[in-house]
Amino acid sequence: MAEITAGLVKELREKSGAGMMDCKKALQENGGELDAAMDWLRTKGLSKAAKKADRVAAEGLVAVALRNDGAGMTGAVIELNAETDFVARNELFQNAARTIAAAALDVEGGVDAIGQAKTKDGESVADLVTGLIATIGENMMLRRAARFQVAQGAIASYVHNATAPELGRIGVLVAIEGAGDQAKLQELGRKIAMHVAATAPLSLSTADLDPAAVERERAIFAEQAAESGKPANVVEKMVEGRIRKFYEEVVLLKQSFVMEPDKTVEQLVAEVGKALGAPIAVKGFVRLALGEGVEKKSEDFAAEVAAVSGQG
Repeated sequence: MAEITAGLVKELREKSGAGMMDCKKALQENGGELDAAMDWLRTKGLSKAAKKADRVAAEGLVAVALRNDGAGMTGAVIELNAETDFVARNELFQNAARTIAAAALDVEGGVDAIGQAKTKDGESVADLVTGLIATIGENMMLRRAARFQVAQGAIASYVHNATAPELGRIGVLVAIEGAGDQAKLQELGRKIAMHVAATAPLSLSTADLDPAAVERERAIFAEQAAESGKPANVVEKMVEGRIRKFYEEVVLLKQSFVMEPDKTVEQLVAEVGKALGAPIAVKGFVRLALGEGVEKKSEDFAAEVAAVSGQG
């Protein structure tokens, strides 16, 4: 049996395009024989899967998972991408998304940590995704994930444009901390999650807002106000008024609640806490929209033909 050196693993990786750990396993399974290891990877579909990795995966599903931990709860949301929206209707893909979200409940970390986590069937999430690529035939990736946990309180979820239960194109988690009735806290959290899906706030509170974003808005407002020709002290008040308006537009707790626009989300939370007889607080939220930020390749075939023929 040939020695499984780092150089041999590297050579197989470059030849097959498969992952480092898959190449090492292939060599171990085949006595260090490069050609046999290559055939082993092809048989497992791993080499084929790796060759798809440069194709854009901006479709797929967002999946949520919740777990009751007694007085508290844990929630996770993940984005599993594929190349086409057709795959999102595939039962294998849907089950994989749910399985990964469930595995993420126990992982304190990002997608790399989740990739190493074991599913309920004992395989790693990374292996699950690789196998799925080989079976379905599209590039796929676990792109993003988030997790919340409260020792006392509730985690609520909401999925917009649901493809199936817990699966869709937008997934939201809201974490509420407090000693009140957990079912009522979760009901409140779900309403806020629906609000978040609709309004896409940038932060939970003004303190959480990116200072650079605030300064950018302030500079724009200051320039606009200065053009009014009003005195400096009036301009300053105008700018502060615009900043307050900016907060009301992008900060969750300052936003008007979509179901009851006459009150803010902050006021809604205070009202529910008072009714429950216990102080409660929104500790965090996350909103994952499928494919946001992914640069998609143009599929306009007619435009490409026109360009080539000189007609466009």
